[in-house]
Amino acid sequence: MKGKKQKEPAGMNPAEIFAALAMLEKERGIPQTFMMDKIIQAITTAYKRDHAGVENVVVDVDEEHQTLKMYVQKTVVAEEDYVDPPNEMTLGEARTLSAKYEVGDIVNLPVDNTEFGRIAAGNGKQVIIQGLREAERGMVYDEFNSKQHEILTGVVARTDPRTGSVSLRIGTGAESTEALLMASEQVPGEELVEGMHVKVYVVDVRRSTRGPQILISRTHPGLVKRLFELEVPEIYDGTVEVKSIAREAGSRTKMAVWSRDENVDPIGACVGPKGQRVANIVEELRGEKIDIIKWSEDPAEFIAASLSPADVLSVQMAEEGKACRCVVPDDQLSLAIGKEGQNARLAARLTGYKIDIKPESYHDDLPSQEEDPQEAQQD
Repeated sequence: MKGKKQKEPAGMNPAEIFAALAMLEKERGIPQTFMMDKIIQAITTAYKRDHAGVENVVVDVDEEHQTLKMYVQKTVVAEEDYVDPPNEMTLGEARTLSAKYEVGDIVNLPVDNTEFGRIAAGNGKQVIIQGLREAERGMVYDEFNSKQHEILTGVVARTDPRTGSVSLRIGTGAESTEALLMASEQVPGEELVEGMHVKVYVVDVRRSTRGPQILISRTHPGLVKRLFELEVPEIYDGTVEVKSIAREAGSRTKMAVWSRDENVDPIGACVGPKGQRVANIVEELRGEKIDIIKWSEDPAEFIAASLSPADVLSVQMAEEGKACRCVVPDDQLSLAIGKEGQNARLAARLTGYKIDIKPESYHDDLPSQEEDPQEAQQD
């Protein structure tokens, strides 16, 4: 018994290979036949690599008895034609094995059990580990690909002080993975420390050689939209629709909303009782200001609302192109433009119109088709 145990290959015997394949099929859904084909390919390649010139190697798979046997195939040739020892044997040699062999027959010569066990153990294990990795990558990809454009919560695993990027652990168990939050996708001024729970928006999921690559963001406008969907039942059920979002992460967001039901106030629904709904989102976004604006299919009305909190006296639409001029009270000009032009910039992005803001006291003495170059520069 001791001698037999010493001959057993280290790592994996055929019975263990069959057991591992059964587990892979049960837990990961990978067919046993698919993996067995890969193992056979790997061990035949390994045998040929160790035995120069050998061309034909076959592996006999006995599922019932859970055994694997390898044979080298040689063609029986006449003594005078014998030129290729790795792949041929003489008629005399063949007849020592069985008197029935004739020239042209194929003889299966069993590979020594110890040598085959060594090759099967090493390569079988390698293929199974590789198969597991591929299966896990596939499962992780499928898991996260279904969550594109959704919000996920990640835990900060580590930060890279050199690049400023942050690694987040997303998900649990076998389906968990690490995602990289690049410095450019982080909210300016926001400090992320190890162990912190952070909500991120899944921008895209890509396949790569090292597993799925999940592109996440804290600055994407979609993050604000999804946060409102989670917080506002009327958005989630489709009664209130988010028509447009313009965002400067960490500072201000403008969001245009519209209600399918005339009895539901879209702004009121988003703000919530005592402002609680919007307050929860502002807290999640670390104090980012949010302007909620009522969308209108009338561009002039929508543009006037987009410049909130400023009051707009009139909106003059350009005859061609997506441009307009808005007139505001003199004392609200700076409010309409906003700090460093932010309010006007976000309004333009929200509506898709180029907006020229003028005070009520301004009088354009030039013909309408011309524009003061200085005014154009200010815009």
